[in-house]
Amino acid sequence: MKNNVSLHTMTRIAVFIILSFAIYLLLAGHNNPGGGFIGALMTASAVVLLYISFDLKTIKNVLEFYFPYFIGTGLIIAIGTGISSMIFGYPFLTQFFTHAHLPILGDVELTTALVFDIGVYIVVVGVTLLIITTIAEDDV
Repeated sequence: MKNNVSLHTMTRIAVFIILSFAIYLLLAGHNNPGGGFIGALMTASAVVLLYISFDLKTIKNVLEFYFPYFIGTGLIIAIGTGISSMIFGYPFLTQFFTHAHLPILGDVELTTALVFDIGVYIVVVGVTLLIITTIAEDDV
């Protein structure tokens, strides 16, 4: 593929915007529409855009991630959230929340649903990118 500076520049800008919105969806998901699943799909779409604009090998050299580890880590976080409520005698996946006052952010609500969403986010990013890169690397 030819070196297309304008395509690469626009891709970098678009990826920044997509990733920013994906983080917003992840953080707002336990109170508003969004969450770990849709935020992860947005993140995967940003990485796929990088794969399309640049080259699969180039991006794999820059982002040296082994996606099955993502899947395992996300599952441990998500299941750990559910099991942690059982340790305290509550049903599986019972949500707990509290408010904290942070110096810069002010009053912030902390929930276990956000931790679960982060686990789902990591799993979905791992699965989606593993499937896409496996298909893209197929030389048939």
